[in-house]
Amino acid sequence: MHIEHIALLARLHLSEEEKKLFSDQVGSIIQYIDKLNELDTTDVEPTAHVLPVKNVFREDRLKPSLPQEKVLQNAPEKSDHFFSVPKIIE
Repeated sequence: MHIEHIALLARLHLSEEEKKLFSDQVGSIIQYIDKLNELDTTDVEPTAHVLPVKNVFREDRLKPSLPQEKVLQNAPEKSDHFFSVPKIIE
């Protein structure tokens, strides 16, 4: 893996000093990963998270909302009963 190629993909312009620095850093990271590959993980279950993750869903409940007048009272611009915003797509 060449630092120049990574820099090109990331659209970065690197000086020769930066190329050397980042090359050394990436080399250190790869050496560390190789060291981790030496560990025996045969009895370790693959996980995406260290802690168990589960979604907590709540039941949807219908509640009254604010009146339109109150919602729109601080709007910088409004049109009828709606917020008015600048057009951003032609």
